[in-house]
Amino acid sequence: MAKANAASRAPWKDRIGSVRRSANEHKVGALIISDPKDVGYLTGFLGGDSWLVVPADRRKPILLTDSRYEEDVEPLKAFCSISMRIGAMTGVLTEVLKANKIKAVGVQAEHTSLATRDLLAKAVGAKNLKTTTGVVAGLRAIKDKGEIALIRKALKIQQEALLATLPTIKPGQTELAICARLEFEMKTLGSSDPSFATIVAAKANSSKPHAHPGAAKTAKGKPLLIDWGATWHGYHGDMTRTFCLGKWPKVMSEIYSVVLEAHEAAAAIIAPGVTNHEVDRAARKVIEDAGFGERFGHGLGHGVGLNVHEGPSLGQRGPLTELQPGHVVTVEPGIYLPGIGGVRLEDIYAVTDRGRTNLSSLPKDLKWATL
Repeated sequence: MAKANAASRAPWKDRIGSVRRSANEHKVGALIISDPKDVGYLTGFLGGDSWLVVPADRRKPILLTDSRYEEDVEPLKAFCSISMRIGAMTGVLTEVLKANKIKAVGVQAEHTSLATRDLLAKAVGAKNLKTTTGVVAGLRAIKDKGEIALIRKALKIQQEALLATLPTIKPGQTELAICARLEFEMKTLGSSDPSFATIVAAKANSSKPHAHPGAAKTAKGKPLLIDWGATWHGYHGDMTRTFCLGKWPKVMSEIYSVVLEAHEAAAAIIAPGVTNHEVDRAARKVIEDAGFGERFGHGLGHGVGLNVHEGPSLGQRGPLTELQPGHVVTVEPGIYLPGIGGVRLEDIYAVTDRGRTNLSSLPKDLKWATL
């Protein structure tokens, strides 16, 4: 949504205050936030194509946007200065920095292109340009109660959409037809967009973790994997369920049971202080002990929020991270047998002070997954 959420402005002051502190730590006059999702996190405005200048002192942050969003940014004037641009973003930024006597600035290295950095270096001087990493990402990794409520709502929408779609699934339907119905149901229930390209994978296509829906058709006694997500006020849901139309083939029911056990083993140990590697290992051990270790190639999960993939990551590779209250992560173990089919089961969990809570509520048992 482009329009700022005027009903929940409380977080912006604290979030911007954290960025101010980072600006002072980096010894710059301001930090330039160019990632549109970070701008949304700090202001509630998710229109995109806008930058936020956060001064190190107590002056209001300055949103650089354009006339397309004139009405959408009106609620932000209570805590932001608005600068409407006509030309290039770097041009108006240079003018704003000069008008506010800001010399040294920090930019988001993970989002700012080399070309933009070169232009800014010419404008403010190379010595006055510093790169920063993870300033806002670190804040976004810990969700507050309001953010978790928005993720819950996204999940509620997508679960209701799936429940409305399941009775319509019959043998002989194409993956694209099922995908279209599911996305229609999500939009009807209020999702602004799918969280990502919906995965509907029939028969052997379910062995491809990121299959693209196509002309392949469902069939009796064959698996159907659905990985889908809804979006609510910019926040994402993400779940996966695997079904079979009628009686499960023996090998598919076997790997379904293993994946379900792996999912439950990993979810059971999610708690503050437990590392991302430990959670991944809990699921991976179950799959390895069952003899399918080589058929689970991806990481166990990822953070979810304004991006459908963000920190922290649950995996055996990458930086070691201790889970903290407010982390929201997926748990999605899978086993994929090329030419036969695959199973993945995914829910979203929020880390709490004492453990975890599952924000998803759809069943995962084999009986429920038999259509």
